[in-house]
Amino acid sequence: MAAKTMIEILDFTKIDIRLGTIIKVKDFSEARRPAYKLTIDLGSLGTKRSSAQITDLYRKRDLLGRQVLAVVNFAPKRIAGFKSEVLVLGASPEEAGVVLLQLDSEVPDGTRIS
Repeated sequence: MAAKTMIEILDFTKIDIRLGTIIKVKDFSEARRPAYKLTIDLGSLGTKRSSAQITDLYRKRDLLGRQVLAVVNFAPKRIAGFKSEVLVLGASPEEAGVVLLQLDSEVPDGTRIS
């Protein structure tokens, strides 16, 4: 196993992770790997879009209204012409697709994770 780079707590505090609710899900057929185009309500931050490779474990109808954790302060990234503005967080076990991270209780959209 390769050695991991150690970071300072200050590095971690630069990452802005917020909670948001998925309000729209579309197929992303132009993407190289199977993905969805998500629109996420982030409360006072407004709505943001994300490309998410979560088609293995999630159907579009099951994602609507689901709260997710997202990094909101990465620079936007163009993916097959689509502007992905936030990074939705999930675990990636080798034997399965991406498993979305979630909280035990619902909290207001836009809440910062610390």
